[in-house]
Formats: sequence, C-alpha cells, structure tokens
Amino acid sequence: MLTDGRLYYGARGEPLQCFNTKDGHGLMSLARAGVAIAILSGRRSAAVTRRSRELGIRHVVQGSRDKIRDFRTLAAKLGVTAAQCAFVGDDSPDVPLLREVGLAFAVADAHPGARAAAHHVTRLGGGRGAVREVCDRLLAAHCAAHGPGH
Repeated sequence: MLTDGRLYYGARGEPLQCFNTKDGHGLMSLARAGVAIAILSGRRSAAVTRRSRELGIRHVVQGSRDKIRDFRTLAAKLGVTAAQCAFVGDDSPDVPLLREVGLAFAVADAHPGARAAAHHVTRLGGGRGAVREVCDRLLAAHCAAHGPGH
C-alpha cells in the first residue's frame, strides 16, 4: 500500500507511481529497529524496484500470481512463522494472505472484503500515510516487547 492504487502514464506511455515519504520514513524506522520488511505485489513496477532500493528493502517479490505461496517461501527464507508476520492489503487478491498472517491490516480505502479480513483498518488510505500508521503501531509494539533501540 505504498501507492494510492492509481496509475499515471507519462508522455511515452510509461507507468508512473507516487510514494508517500512518511510511509518511507516509517519503513526505515522499523528496519532500523531490526524488523524485516518485505514487499509482495501482484504487479511489476520499476518504480517499486527503485523505491525499495532507496528504502533498503531487500525482500521484494513483484508479479506474484500466488501471494500465499510467495509469502510462505519468503517466511521460510527469513525463518519466521506466519503468526510472526504482519501484512497490509487493499484488495480482494490480498484476502487469503490477510487471513494467513498473525496481524493483518487493511488500508482505509481497501475493498470491503479486505477490510473484513483484516484485524485492523487504518485511518488513512493507501499511499496517503497508511503504511506509516502501520509502521508506527508495529514499532511501538516492538519497542514494548524488546525495549527502545532494539
């Protein structure tokens, strides 16, 4: 949910996406605390590749046709269980994964099915600070469990 779901096209027909810097700061704060960050998307986007590099996100899966399979592969690689993972979704293809993870978030402007499958719904929409909202919540829980600075 790093974008608002809209697609823009440049003069040459290239797809363009817009990212919220506050979301990026939240992701970097989580990473500095030792929380592994991953992007799992059904779309392929050069903009997401570039943004993930800027943010230092090493685990990026794009063009996923089976998010559950790709999530399980990634979780195994990281040595974590689904119960130890959080996921942010916004549409019906995300519902199975929202049901799989231990902590599921849907953004405020998500499809009703995604909102119903989530444990929490953000106040803000996708690409409009929802990821920062999730990061702040996860960072607070992480610090409460492990102490500040961990």
